[in-house]
Amino acid sequence: MKSETRGAQITKQYLLFLDKHIDDVFQGQAMEFMAINKIAREIAVSPKHLSYTVQKEKGKHPGYFYNLKIIAKAKELLINSPFSIAKISLLLTYDASNFSKFFKKCTGETPGSFRKKQHADL
Repeated sequence: MKSETRGAQITKQYLLFLDKHIDDVFQGQAMEFMAINKIAREIAVSPKHLSYTVQKEKGKHPGYFYNLKIIAKAKELLINSPFSIAKISLLLTYDASNFSKFFKKCTGETPGSFRKKQHADL
C-alpha cells in the first residue's frame, strides 16, 4: 500500500479541521471563523506552506474550500432547519445582509430562493 504524501496529509488535516471548526462555530463553541493563517498554526504549518500545499494538491486556494464548507453547512440548515435566514446567518457569524451576499456570490442565488426551490422539490 502506498503511503500518503506529506502534502496529502496536510490537505486532509486542513479539510478535517475545517469540518470540526465550522461545527464548533455553529454550535457556539467558537465565536467566529478563524483566519486561514491561524488554522495553519493550529495544524502546525506556515500559512504560506498551507496555501501552497492545498493549491498543489487540490488545484484551488484553501479559502475556496473554506467557503465551500460554510456554504454546505448553510445549505444543510436552509433545507433541514426551521431557522429563519437571519438566524442561520447569526449561527454562522454573519449579519443577514453579508450572509446573503456571500451565499449568492458562492451559489448564484439568494438563501431565500435556494430554500424555496428546495422545499418546492420535496
